Amino acid sequence: MFRPETDWIKRWALYTPTRMALREHDRDLSWSYAEFNRRANALAHHLTGELGLSKGDRAAVYSRNRAEYVLLFEACVKSGIIMVPLNFRLMPRELDTLIDDAEPALFLFEKAYEDSARQLETLKAIPNVLPFDDLEHFLTENVEAEVYEPAQAIEESDPVMILYTAGTTGLSKGAIITHKMLFWNSINTGLRLDLTSSDHTQSYAPFFHTGGWNVLLTPFFHHGASHTLLQKFEPELVLELMEQEKTTLLFGVPTMLQMMADTEQFAKTDLGSVRYAIVGGAPMPEPLINTWHERGVMIRQGYGLTEVGPNCFSLHQDDAIRKRGSIGFPNFYVDAKVMDGHRECGADEVGELWMRGPMVTPGYWRKPDKTAEAITDGWFHTGDMVIRDPEGFYSVVDRKKNMYISGGENVYPADVERFLYTHPAVHEVAVIGVPDEQWGEVGHAFYSTKPGESLDGEELKTYCKGQLATFKTPRHYTQIDDLPKNDAGKINRIALRELSRE
Repeated sequence: MFRPETDWIKRWALYTPTRMALREHDRDLSWSYAEFNRRANALAHHLTGELGLSKGDRAAVYSRNRAEYVLLFEACVKSGIIMVPLNFRLMPRELDTLIDDAEPALFLFEKAYEDSARQLETLKAIPNVLPFDDLEHFLTENVEAEVYEPAQAIEESDPVMILYTAGTTGLSKGAIITHKMLFWNSINTGLRLDLTSSDHTQSYAPFFHTGGWNVLLTPFFHHGASHTLLQKFEPELVLELMEQEKTTLLFGVPTMLQMMADTEQFAKTDLGSVRYAIVGGAPMPEPLINTWHERGVMIRQGYGLTEVGPNCFSLHQDDAIRKRGSIGFPNFYVDAKVMDGHRECGADEVGELWMRGPMVTPGYWRKPDKTAEAITDGWFHTGDMVIRDPEGFYSVVDRKKNMYISGGENVYPADVERFLYTHPAVHEVAVIGVPDEQWGEVGHAFYSTKPGESLDGEELKTYCKGQLATFKTPRHYTQIDDLPKNDAGKINRIALRELSRE
């Protein structure tokens, strides 16, 4: 039976050895496919030989985007080691939960985060703890490496990555990403976006997100295209590079495209090489679509999630205005249906989106119960409520219950509330997402205090500092005597939304 090739840069090192694979802007370093393949072989030998890691071991990374990250990923692809990207915005107590779950054999940290890394309780149980900077010589020095052959064959069903995503309860779950998922995600992406080996883009989505790896980076590697890696998103810099490097595709969340459009540089930048911008994470407002269309850049709205792809739906740029708010059609190898319980909905009926296909995760790391809840006969239950119109276009009606998106980051109120309840003066607390001009949405915490206790909003905000990631920390605080409840005795979030508008 045919088994898809998993080591894509190895093939492109043979086909187009001198073509650029990756450039890192911050250090102005670049590598051809042949060179990057050779250096990934050297790192794979180091991981398995010098550090003693083997197929199935986990390598956790606590760092911003940098070329070592991509090189490590390719070394993991070759060796069967499972990479675990960690959210560098989380606090040590939050990271400990993830590390305890993943049980890595290697922990790599960027020196900028060394103080936080040293606070981790889980560090003492990890055999290999190294600064990420220790791998720099694999990128810059003259390393010699034989062709790497793994001790055990790499199968398409083998995990290559664990990406942690919070569930609707706020508890983190490690979505298993396999070689098979990467392959079919790339096929879906290539077919719908017409990828070629001549494509080029800038990569700045953080690597603890599926978008950082799987919206364009891994599909581009599969197609032999090239990337410029940025450590973070800077709108003026991205625009400058788009003109200089003749970018063909742009990816970002609406907040990023708004920030770019708000710069003085936007009107002056030559964007003639850009076929379109791929937008996900949240619906893009029509005025912003028009702004980019006026500059000749068409908008491709999409939809996906970590556990499925993530390139699952795409709205063709020709329909960006006519079908504004829609996520379009399922991509080529994606089956989708709208479900009301176990009944499939018809056109114009709201229901939960289920998806099936070769790009669906096999499950959550060490959480068989959560896996069983999420997948039925191969169908993944997204938790998102959608509607399909008579033409077959899908639209998201509501996001996962209670979740809101702040600057492209999913925030689950239960996660934030669980921490706020640790304050000794808090009696009840509930967090909702409210509109924000800069970040799309931010948190608004409603709370009551225990008898005899006093607590103002600034004190509660200060309490979060250093304990809760900044994007999770609520921006607004309102103290009320009693939080509104519904007939079932649960906090009435609809009533809280009304209060937030007052």
